[in-house]
Amino acid sequence: MTKRDGFKRIISFGSAVVLMGILMGAFAWMWYRYFSDTIVLPYYRRGNWVLIGIYGIIVWLFFRVYGGFKLGYLKKTDMLYSQLISMVCINFVAYFLISLIGRDFMPPMPIVLLTIADFGFISVWTLVSSWLYFMIYPPRKLLILYGSHQAAALVQKMSERVDKYMICESVSINDEAEHIKSLIMKYEGVIICDIPAEQRNDTLKFCFENSKRAYIAPKISDIIIRGADDIRLFDTPLLLCRNYGLDFEQQFLKRVFDIIFSAIFLIISSPLMLILALIIKTSDGGPVFFKQKRLTINGKEFSVYKFRSMIVDAEKHGAQLASEDDPRITPVGKVMRRFRLDELPQLLNILKGDMSVVGPRPERPELTEEYEKDMPEFRFRLRVKAGLTGYAQVTGVYDTTPYDKLKMDLMYIENYSFRMDMQIILMTIKTMFFPSRSNEAAGEQTNRKEDSEK
Repeated sequence: MTKRDGFKRIISFGSAVVLMGILMGAFAWMWYRYFSDTIVLPYYRRGNWVLIGIYGIIVWLFFRVYGGFKLGYLKKTDMLYSQLISMVCINFVAYFLISLIGRDFMPPMPIVLLTIADFGFISVWTLVSSWLYFMIYPPRKLLILYGSHQAAALVQKMSERVDKYMICESVSINDEAEHIKSLIMKYEGVIICDIPAEQRNDTLKFCFENSKRAYIAPKISDIIIRGADDIRLFDTPLLLCRNYGLDFEQQFLKRVFDIIFSAIFLIISSPLMLILALIIKTSDGGPVFFKQKRLTINGKEFSVYKFRSMIVDAEKHGAQLASEDDPRITPVGKVMRRFRLDELPQLLNILKGDMSVVGPRPERPELTEEYEKDMPEFRFRLRVKAGLTGYAQVTGVYDTTPYDKLKMDLMYIENYSFRMDMQIILMTIKTMFFPSRSNEAAGEQTNRKEDSEK
């Protein structure tokens, strides 16, 4: 690692501290200017400081969840989206906190003006700080070491981040070992994609010995190992892969959260659902809802509920994948899919226990059977309940391959935590308003199919 690389964390940390300081300063000015003397029992000096400190904690939490501090990691546009939606959430919470302190609904205009000012500052800050960062740290020059044609798709994805990666050369694992090593030494790192285990181990050890970065496209077995527990009973290290999904405590707490979440949001969203139902019914006179067989935990079949977003008899010529600009999607269906509103009836599935708020998206039985012909591991994702949203939905894009989505679903299962669930729920809000690439198209990713209404 070069000395310059050693300062990356310091630069990122310093940038985050300055950004938080300015946002807290703007909130402090607004608080003293509009609210500190108007509340029923005004604070003395330290009380004001505590409130500003609490605001700083809220800023830190939301920026951590949405990646607002990931300078140099996210694209400029993604980082800007993350920061803007963070500020909306932060100031929304701050308004209710101030109203709670003031024992009444306080005037919202100061918070609105603060949010607009924050937007302007953050936009300039993101552009300037990202430009300075990439001036100091240009894209890394990388070598790709491949074993099959699958490397081409990975190269294409990484090439989209020319601000971060520059793939300069490729070499097959079938080349001479010494030639491969000499090429690795020429570059800052190596991308290892789909090569045999023994040769991959040798390459990793060589990179470790020479302090070279290694970017690895994981296999299913790698993801399972990542979720293993350490066993320290002996002087020989052991890794334990439990391989049964979530334990009893995790399932119980997840179910309690699912019931509370679905009940609250059914009540909150019921007016919107009623409006959507009326629009769908009056637009073409067809059914409002439709049911479709899907799979959940342990391969159990259930009927998933959705608002109808396609024309009646959309699959009269057979089942087919929804595509971008699909002519079968109705005008109101396009809007619902854009913001995933057609999924709202699945809150009933969650309340019934068929689904969870977070988990792998439910697949149709025939589609699962089709995928299993090429990916026998595809059924591994049925170790947990299907979800309304999931890790693959907030990190993938519309054309993410089923195999990559399987990997992301397994990463969720093997690394499950309540904190991860909360982060995925919050990231879903961002995805609804700022979808990645063609995610804004037909909503649920490439596996999205709809049946004609029965």
